[in-house]
Amino acid sequence: MKSLKVVFFGTPEFAKESLSAIHQSVHDVVGVVTVADKASGRGQKIQQSPVKTYAVENGLPVFQPEKLRNPEFLEQMRALNADVFVVVAFRMMPKILFEMPRLGTFNLHASLLPDYRGAAPINYAIINGEKKTGATTFFINEKIDEGNILLQDEVRISAEDDAGSLHDKLMDLGAKLVVETLDGLANHSLMEKPQPEAEFQKNAFKIFKEDTRINWNQTSESIYNFVRGMSPYPSSFTSIRIGDELKTLKIYKGIYEKQAHSLKPGTLEISKSGFKIYTLDGFYLPQEIQLEGKKRMNLKDFLNGFRHFEHISPAD
Repeated sequence: MKSLKVVFFGTPEFAKESLSAIHQSVHDVVGVVTVADKASGRGQKIQQSPVKTYAVENGLPVFQPEKLRNPEFLEQMRALNADVFVVVAFRMMPKILFEMPRLGTFNLHASLLPDYRGAAPINYAIINGEKKTGATTFFINEKIDEGNILLQDEVRISAEDDAGSLHDKLMDLGAKLVVETLDGLANHSLMEKPQPEAEFQKNAFKIFKEDTRINWNQTSESIYNFVRGMSPYPSSFTSIRIGDELKTLKIYKGIYEKQAHSLKPGTLEISKSGFKIYTLDGFYLPQEIQLEGKKRMNLKDFLNGFRHFEHISPAD
């Protein structure tokens, strides 16, 4: 099989797996483009992206442009004379860049396009109670996530999956799909096809802080899926009162039960033996939580931290 010269664009752990798979294949990674190093944490220590860490450890050339239209950067990309650019979890690319390689530029997206176009496909697949999702490679054009499809593959979503575990499944599946796409482009066996028109558009909009609050006036199953879809990141939350203080309570994991009741959704019952929050058609029982100012903990440790449960009440 012919080896393609590849420039890889990516930043997080999800992208690093694809870079690793390409590097270990017959194809030649001639450049890696990632985000600039930045200071983070209490000590403002300089951090580099997982993609850069892998590239440096494996002797791959790294480029960290502030702007993708920078003339010097564009000239560096042209000089690499790549056959194809591969994009995984990176920012939007200008046309002058994605049209540069002779075979074009393709992207890996963590959904079965056209479903869940957008920034958070993994989260929304779980929030919406999907039983399956997948990964798609497609040629980039000027419209976000709307280019012609190259390859797709499916993965099952179990009832116990959260955004973290599904992320890992799709990270592995996606890395495999990226290499298969490169192989297909190298031996001319791939036929790109337009994305089908979706009768009902399933979107995956960017998630903001206000989107992560739990609405207890929903069914128990919907709340269960919402918590899973937000866990471990960005994490769902509710508000409770402890004495006179209003506190944020993040919920990472739990179970639910359907049961007829006459209580207001959001009503909280807490004792030494349990913790339940009433929903529209039953209740939700948190199992892993994090109270504002505390570390993440299981329910037992949380309950052990309180002597007077009568001081805890739902927020108004």
